Amino acid sequence: MEDDMRDIYLEVTFRKGKAIAAYLYLPRDPEEKSQRTEKVGEGILVDYGKGDRPIGIEITAPRRVSLEAVNHILAKLEIRLVQEEELAPLAAAY
Repeated sequence: MEDDMRDIYLEVTFRKGKAIAAYLYLPRDPEEKSQRTEKVGEGILVDYGKGDRPIGIEITAPRRVSLEAVNHILAKLEIRLVQEEELAPLAAAY
């Protein structure tokens, strides 16, 4: 991984104490923007940057998305799988 790239991290959006959306940032240049988005499952979209490289996973239905579903997508994208604690903010919001 290059020095200017970040590791995987989760950002959760809450409304009235409930998670309404989340974004799993994948390793990328912090300035990189999405070029296209692809729906890959119920409540899950993948954003792609330059060169059609995956840069993030949008979780639009946090209560319906499991660790297994996220890891299934990451495996298909050939990106390291996440651990349960990395998605813990989603579970804490239920």
